[in-house]
Amino acid sequence: MRFGYWMPVFGGWLRNVRDEGMSTDWSYVKALAVESEQAGFDLSLIAELNLNDIKGHRAPSLDAWTLAPAVAAVTERLELMLAVRPNYHSPSLTAKALSTLDTIAPGRISLNVVSSWWKDEASQYGAPFDVHDARYERTEEWLTVLSRLLTEEAVTHHGALYDLVGCVMEPKPSVLPTVYMGGESTKAKDVIGRHGGAYVMHGDAPDVIAGKIADMTARAEKPFQYGVSGYVIVRDTEEEAQAELARILDVQSDPEAYASYQDFVAGSQLESQVSLEEYSVSNRGLRAGLVGTPAQVIARIREYEAAGVDLMLLQFSPQREEMARFGRSVIAAY
Repeated sequence: MRFGYWMPVFGGWLRNVRDEGMSTDWSYVKALAVESEQAGFDLSLIAELNLNDIKGHRAPSLDAWTLAPAVAAVTERLELMLAVRPNYHSPSLTAKALSTLDTIAPGRISLNVVSSWWKDEASQYGAPFDVHDARYERTEEWLTVLSRLLTEEAVTHHGALYDLVGCVMEPKPSVLPTVYMGGESTKAKDVIGRHGGAYVMHGDAPDVIAGKIADMTARAEKPFQYGVSGYVIVRDTEEEAQAELARILDVQSDPEAYASYQDFVAGSQLESQVSLEEYSVSNRGLRAGLVGTPAQVIARIREYEAAGVDLMLLQFSPQREEMARFGRSVIAAY
């Protein structure tokens, strides 16, 4: 099992807790990245949203593609999974950025390709916004162009959305980046099966995840990796863990954060309903069941491993302290 974490680009993960003792300052992010390698983490996902959908639209939100080279420069082995949304980035300039990042952190750069769902953010930032099936058509053409640029000497492409004539993209990266993708609609899963290399799922019970893995394996045109998101609360006793869970849920929702929740539900085709309580921790993190003693959390992770998962993509709050605790009590004992 590999252990990854979400870089705290939003200054926290709890929509109902205003101050989580975290920061978007570079000093905090730098220390967390360096300490994460010491704690045994393998990967960090650097998410991309220009608006903060956790703490409200006016709260800080760091840019993934500006942050990534700085994190790459202060770490030695951490894989950096950069989120990218095709409606905000051209495939050719993304390929160029990837090849440059590979010179800073050879073989450590991967992509999380996200078919953008947030209409209000696109309107504010002047980006095109596609309805559900159209956004996956954009993603598919975007990935086709990107793949060719990373592997071919010169690319000419005339498509519905992108037009390139004899494009030369050098240098090529030392290793082709893994493409991580997520999605639950039939259209999304078909595109992922054709173009992805790893399927990342929201938190769900291991038996549910096993079914999703079986479905994607049947669709995929090559071997796949599988990841699951989860929110972790690990304590010395189960009672302490449950008390912390009660603390983060027993708070009134922030109106601005709830507005982004409504946008998300309206703009997505989900396999199951997301309750407001679950939304208080992003990415359905509590469904993963990673709440309890170190032994209980380890046992749960082993259930995911048996289901076919090879990456746990985790969130913590407050992040530095809880990641250090997880490294000592879970990763070291796993």
